[in-house]
Amino acid sequence: MSNASTGDGTARNEIARDATARDESLRKYAMLGYALHLLGLVSIIGFVVGLIVAYVKRDDARGTVYESHFRWQTRSFWWALLWFALLMIPTLLTIGFVPFFVIAQVWFAYRMIKGWLRLNDGRAVP
Repeated sequence: MSNASTGDGTARNEIARDATARDESLRKYAMLGYALHLLGLVSIIGFVVGLIVAYVKRDDARGTVYESHFRWQTRSFWWALLWFALLMIPTLLTIGFVPFFVIAQVWFAYRMIKGWLRLNDGRAVP
């Protein structure tokens, strides 16, 4: 009977180790997503690659705290894109003297930093 319980314990340890490794991997991808999105504020490629990473890893993160981070990143991207486009209108009307679109960039940076800090604390984002 001790062999069976030892075998069960080993299997449980392996499952726990796999879950820990998966969580650590997801955490790193979420962190990469935040970094790429912040890089996107100065280079469009960061936005695109960050969005792709978030969409690809979202299903893998289902049921974990990291799911909320990938969802936060994708929603933030699409809302920022909308606000950026809408705020370009008054910027163009003032011939660029008042860069209203910067409001969207500041809002986006705030969301990425907030998400990254919550990720570091091991907490979900709303």
